Amino acid sequence: MTNQNRIDFARTAPKVYRAQRQFEDAAGQGLDPALGELVRVRASQLNGCAYCLHMHVSDAREAGEDEYRLHMVAVWREATNFFTAQELAALELTEAVTLISERGVPDEVYARAAEHFDESELAGLLALILSINTWNRIALATAKIAGTDERTA
Repeated sequence: MTNQNRIDFARTAPKVYRAQRQFEDAAGQGLDPALGELVRVRASQLNGCAYCLHMHVSDAREAGEDEYRLHMVAVWREATNFFTAQELAALELTEAVTLISERGVPDEVYARAAEHFDESELAGLLALILSINTWNRIALATAKIAGTDERTA
């Protein structure tokens, strides 16, 4: 699929694009950057967003993320020894929020996340999950091409 017939969201809706960028910047504050990238990678995998997945795997590497762990994000439930308890809780919450229409966010999933993040961190984590889901939808709806990075737009 190409984006030749799709809008350039950043150019066409610059105020909305800037607002989403500001939301993303605010959401990530107070969280470990590597954890943030794991969350972005997992949500992008679940949403099938190759554009964002490529971007955030690259960002995770730049943040010092281990290559082996990046390969295990898609199967984190079977590879729990690669992740900390906090990371596992974040990945579980990411899946619940990303796939919210399937079963909501179960109380036990939320409770596990709350065990590993204080209220401020948990709010930041939720905002980060919401933000990457929005970016995934923007990229998919406008047919962004994987391997490009237009964040400077």
